[in-house]
Amino acid sequence: MGWNPDADALAQILGLLRESQSPDTVVQQSVQQKLEELNKFTDFNKYLIFVLTKLTSEDEPTRSLSGLILKNNVKAHFHQFPPDVAHFIKAECLSAVGDPSPLIRATVGILITTTASKGELSTWPELLPRLCEMLDSADYNVCEGAFGALQKICEDSAEFLEKSPDRPLDTLIPKFLQFFKHSSSKIRSHAIACVNQFIISKTQALMANIDAFLQNLFHLAMDDDADVRKNVCRALVMLLDAHISSLIPHMHSIIEYMMIRTQDPDENVALEACEFWLSLAEHPICKEALKPHLPKLIPILVRGMKYSEIDIILLKGDVEEDESVPDRSEDIKPRFHKSRHTIRHEPMENGGSGEEFPDDESDDGLDDDSSLSDWNLRKCSAAALDVLANVFREDMLPVILPILKETLFHQEWEIRESGILALGAIAEGCMNGMTQHLPELIPYLINCLQDKKALVRSITCWTLSRYCHWAVVLPDHTYLKPLMYELLKCVLDSNKRVQEAACSAFATLEEEACTELVPYLADILKTLVFAFKKYQAKNLLILYDAIGTLADSVGNYLNKEEYIQMLMPPLIEKWNVLKDEDKDLFPLLECLSSVATALQSGFLPYCGPVYQRCVSLVEQTLNQTMAHAQSPGQFEAADKDFMIVSLDLLSGLAEGLNGHVGQLVQQSNIMQLLFQAMQDPMPEVRQSSFALLGDLTKACFQYVAPCISEFMPILGQNLNPELISVCNNATWAIGEISVKLGPEMRVYINLVLNDLIFIINKPNTPKTLLENTAITIGRLGYVCPNEVAPLLQQFIRQWCISLRNIRDNEEKDSAFRGVCNMISVNPGGVVEDFIFFCDAIASWINPKQDLKEMFHKILHCFKEQVGEENWKRFTEQFPPPLKERLTQHYGV
Repeated sequence: MGWNPDADALAQILGLLRESQSPDTVVQQSVQQKLEELNKFTDFNKYLIFVLTKLTSEDEPTRSLSGLILKNNVKAHFHQFPPDVAHFIKAECLSAVGDPSPLIRATVGILITTTASKGELSTWPELLPRLCEMLDSADYNVCEGAFGALQKICEDSAEFLEKSPDRPLDTLIPKFLQFFKHSSSKIRSHAIACVNQFIISKTQALMANIDAFLQNLFHLAMDDDADVRKNVCRALVMLLDAHISSLIPHMHSIIEYMMIRTQDPDENVALEACEFWLSLAEHPICKEALKPHLPKLIPILVRGMKYSEIDIILLKGDVEEDESVPDRSEDIKPRFHKSRHTIRHEPMENGGSGEEFPDDESDDGLDDDSSLSDWNLRKCSAAALDVLANVFREDMLPVILPILKETLFHQEWEIRESGILALGAIAEGCMNGMTQHLPELIPYLINCLQDKKALVRSITCWTLSRYCHWAVVLPDHTYLKPLMYELLKCVLDSNKRVQEAACSAFATLEEEACTELVPYLADILKTLVFAFKKYQAKNLLILYDAIGTLADSVGNYLNKEEYIQMLMPPLIEKWNVLKDEDKDLFPLLECLSSVATALQSGFLPYCGPVYQRCVSLVEQTLNQTMAHAQSPGQFEAADKDFMIVSLDLLSGLAEGLNGHVGQLVQQSNIMQLLFQAMQDPMPEVRQSSFALLGDLTKACFQYVAPCISEFMPILGQNLNPELISVCNNATWAIGEISVKLGPEMRVYINLVLNDLIFIINKPNTPKTLLENTAITIGRLGYVCPNEVAPLLQQFIRQWCISLRNIRDNEEKDSAFRGVCNMISVNPGGVVEDFIFFCDAIASWINPKQDLKEMFHKILHCFKEQVGEENWKRFTEQFPPPLKERLTQHYGV
């Protein structure tokens, strides 16, 4: 006897389903509550499936909604459904796969895959065979419905299908391939989408049929249906990564095909095809395979970079002045705190900025409109040109230069704009070859900053930021000065998009130019401070970043009374206006952190209230975290970014004010709060806590000293190289503490030394962490040589390799003194690796006299121990520059 619904109960549920489609939120909430109450009745889910699959008299949206509510119930608690309910749902789903309505078929498919992904594929053995059988049905609805369900199962349960002992894919994949030539484009599209799920994982069943798959794909290459073409392109892009060997014999034809598809009238197909060039650029065969095609491909990519008419409408490209239009809160994307100050001690020389092609388009001005997707053909084409420029370098110039000539001087602004974007995209890869053209191009671009179209001005800012390194390194500022002044004008543009792009570009210029900007500080500050009055909420965030970057770049040159008087009042005004719970505090705190470090004693008049507020924010966050842990229902979880940014600003204050911060520390409970923050489960909180601990140790150790016995075990527990930044900062703080604590550090050596030796010997440890670990081991040896020296042999080779490339500084000095002390205690520990020690000594440009004497003593002792003949044989292994330096500086 089948199950039949009770008419009254059915009417009640239908009423609720209809009501839930009301636009009134109060009605919706009331319906939601009633639906949750109905969940207590075991048969409720039978009613829902009945409405979806059987109640054809009801309208489709209501039936579909019933299925989606059921899907949520299945997701939340399918395992609690009584067996008869679960069985009924499964049977009804299978009976309705071929419903005449596409909406109902799709809903049934979603319900099937949700049930299957709850681990029910293994307990629903008839599902896959039944769906496979339905694929052969003469009824299109049944075939399409079954395929829709199978596609969703392949997406959601791919891993189960691959690992199942029944090997269902051995049957399914050949079955899918049969449908590549089906008369219905919808079915063809489903078939490719199903197989595509198994390319990246190189599923055995697909690899066994790879030739048939390729033949079928090629057959569909020119399909009339855009969805089919998109799935063909997607398949080829994935095959490039997962099974390139199968494509190589056909590569010439595939490249020709992908060039056609990159120009497809359907932008979704063109975007999918354009991804192919990004993937191909990562393969060693790229240069050889693509070289003959470059003259055809590059113009296609540049054409793809042109704004479409729709883009311009969505971007309000015809609105030139909008500076007085307030930003909507939804326009301001949530930003994530990126710490400036908390990767402590980066001893390496820094190279260029290595800026990537912008896909967050604060620069290219696409991303700040929710109506434009984050990733589109324009961005993908520009990114492809960027990576190919990095592959082909100067070989690309004969192709791209004529295109640039034509586009950059075009009458139509849209084409001119795409040329400027292309010029920016090739900057990194083609810089050497472009250098000779820059004396002509940079003035042209500077001139474009005055173009009447805002979209041209904004992209020009970005492209100039890509080439500004060239302008900075030239003597006498011939190009730097006009570039800087014109960018500053754009910072005050009447168009918000241009302001944003100019501010970002100026921050890049600051990073590149550093102290070269010092002569112009007054004009720069005047402009940035004026922008405070002009900018709406979103661009203010970028302005803070530009000011913070300026402070990082010019450092203590900012510490002049006239500059302080210009800069600090607007920053403090914003600081006073913002409430403690306002997320706009984050970028302001980051900015102040850089400013405090740069101004040093110049920040003293402002440090009291800033320090107190930061301590208060840390305390509030910790209290809220505890309250939430004790009663999650009553208290919301704290937003820990407030604590992280505050800890970072306190670090900036400690670094900038040095000893002056001691008085503030003494009058606050920061040490107690730091003890709690150092044990927070969130790695970023611990990372910032250890950075602050190290900075306070350097600035005012007398207030840190009483807490060391509590802090050291926590630092030891965080020497885990899996969390690189946390480990790095904990290591750095241990080194700083050891220098201050001196011989008393010996009681803590066992807590940390073995972990540090493990880190220094671990393969693939990042450079900065290796250097910090080596410096800390050296410092431990400096203050406690007798305790560390017995283990010298376990780390000396890696220690020398890690520190040979860092520049002379105080930290390197104390680390090398430590190693010299340890060698005095245990000379045998260095014997086997003495050549590495010699190399490390030779890395010093200008060691202090007493350190130089320590090196001299060790080298000559070693030479005396082994004898003249052995020493001669030993030094013959040295590379000539090393031998020369040691002879010249140490007479050995």
